[in-house]
Amino acid sequence: METAPPSFVSKARTAFNSAAAKAERVFTDLKSDREEEKQSSRNENDSKEENEVKPQGWRTAHIRKKQEWQNKLKNLRIGKKEVEDQDKAEDSTMAAPFYDENLFILKAKQEQEAKASDVGFVVESLNAVDANNIPLASIVKQLAAAIEAGKRAKTVKDFVASSGSSSPVRERSGLSLSAVKSLVLGEKEDKLGFDSGDEDKLVSLVNALFNVDSGFLSRKIVSDLESPANKASFAKDLHAAPPSSFVVKLAEVIGSFTTPRRMALFWCRVVDEMRRFWNEEKPIPWIPLDKTPDLKSCLLHQWLQVINCCLARKARCLAASEALDAVMRQANQDSDVSEAMGSPASLLYAKSNSGELILRLGIYHQVENLTMLETGEPVYAPITQEGPLLTEDLIRETEELVLRTGSMGAGCSQLLSDMQAFKAANPGCILEDFVRWHSPPDWTENDNSSGDDSSPVRGQLSTRMQKEGNLWRELWETAKPLPAVKQAPLFDEDLAVEGILNCLEDIPATELFEQLFVSLLSLGFVMVEPVLAANDDLSKLFFECKDYVVAICQGGAWNDKLDDLCQVYETVETMLLRPEEVLRSMKQTEDSPSSGSETKRRFKRLGFIFRGSKERKQTRVPSESEQKSTEPSPRQSFSSLFDGNLFAKRPPRHENVTPV
Repeated sequence: METAPPSFVSKARTAFNSAAAKAERVFTDLKSDREEEKQSSRNENDSKEENEVKPQGWRTAHIRKKQEWQNKLKNLRIGKKEVEDQDKAEDSTMAAPFYDENLFILKAKQEQEAKASDVGFVVESLNAVDANNIPLASIVKQLAAAIEAGKRAKTVKDFVASSGSSSPVRERSGLSLSAVKSLVLGEKEDKLGFDSGDEDKLVSLVNALFNVDSGFLSRKIVSDLESPANKASFAKDLHAAPPSSFVVKLAEVIGSFTTPRRMALFWCRVVDEMRRFWNEEKPIPWIPLDKTPDLKSCLLHQWLQVINCCLARKARCLAASEALDAVMRQANQDSDVSEAMGSPASLLYAKSNSGELILRLGIYHQVENLTMLETGEPVYAPITQEGPLLTEDLIRETEELVLRTGSMGAGCSQLLSDMQAFKAANPGCILEDFVRWHSPPDWTENDNSSGDDSSPVRGQLSTRMQKEGNLWRELWETAKPLPAVKQAPLFDEDLAVEGILNCLEDIPATELFEQLFVSLLSLGFVMVEPVLAANDDLSKLFFECKDYVVAICQGGAWNDKLDDLCQVYETVETMLLRPEEVLRSMKQTEDSPSSGSETKRRFKRLGFIFRGSKERKQTRVPSESEQKSTEPSPRQSFSSLFDGNLFAKRPPRHENVTPV
């Protein structure tokens, strides 16, 4: 049976043993020479003096031991690898047990890191995730370390272009013996990112991430807080993505890689897949299909919401355009308008002041109890253009534009577009008809004391509408009857999504990893809360951890507290997986503060963190950023600037109604 070739670590251990054995032989020879000199001196001197010198001479054993370690480190530093077979058999008891143990630990750690860095192992681990377990604390730590690494790079592309990077966890693990790392770890750098053999595994991982039917990384959130609003409340407190969203799944996948460069490379693959989905008109999974961006979620989630919302808008626009074309074709086929009035399609016509029948275009539905003042024809709500989709970054830009220039151009464009669509759907209408539909508070009806219900209801416009130079009247005079689908678009979906995809490609590395970190952190707390909140022994500690995380994340500078956040999350993970250990450690922490247990040290540190947090809340003066955060934010008022609220609130867009 052939023996396996000696491993690199076994060679290193043999080198240590050889160096120690050689040093022992050298000092043995020196000792023998020195003993001979002492023996000759003893023959010449008094025996009493010999006894007084002897205790000092016995310290040579300690000096010899110190010199042995110095020689070992010297040989290690210069890379001495000479090993002789005879050295293996000589004085095997000289093997240093402390370094042997360390080498064994380093070897196990090296094997574990090599296994964790294997893409196949990552894929298998992610596919085997238990739906009842929270994300591992090691993944959260990887994302935290990637945030630190991201501070040295401007964008994610910088990681891809870099020559390589070692594991962020190893960078923060405190290994100070660079020589030992050179010998045992070999200073391996991730210069290629992924191996050529990893391509199929990466493709399968991306496909699983974008397959909504695969159940990939599905988590079971069972609690008394069954409503989606309650489930997402903690995530909104942290400004994170919802617990079951695409961003959270992506965070767990990216955090499973061991180097920032691998994380960046996989992120680039994800962005490419998003671009392919957009080109093929496929929505991003686990993101609402047609919902405006949630400003309380992280910016990454808002961007993905915009992409899906743009897909839905394009589909609606296409349906409205096809419906309008069908109406035009039907009108062209009906040569006799009087016959058309008697057909089921008579609703498509309206009588003008001169009695002429004019085709209605771009109608959405009839408005109840509302007729045009001059013609008496029923008023139809038109299909209008939808306003821009504003994420928090666009809102900031809009705020700056409005405050700097005082421009309300976007709101005026929306109002003009609505007027044109209203005129196309209601031939013969006047400004008062539009105001009664678009802004009812600006219209006051007169009392009909005569009791004649056949006469149209009259009234008057509000004071602001009657002022000379009123913006509404000026826009009404310039508006032409034009359906929304034939107007110049107020919001270009293709341009907006292309801009978002470009932003995703060039996103700053720290911003990306911060959003992934806090989103994964929130998922763990949301999953564990119903379990620990019902535990009388652990609920108090859990809510202290939760309150601390919320306070830190809302403080604005939480990326300086990454170590503390990871410590708190690891404690919560221990509370879920090993509650008996936590209870035992909680009871013994005060009695044995010097204990070496890792769990006890963690609770001791947590106590310091929480006490320090409470003291800072009581004594410190709020920073300028925190003072600004407590002031009323104008964001909501500016965000409503483009939904028509500035110029009055329109009726909400109805769902499941076939546009005409």
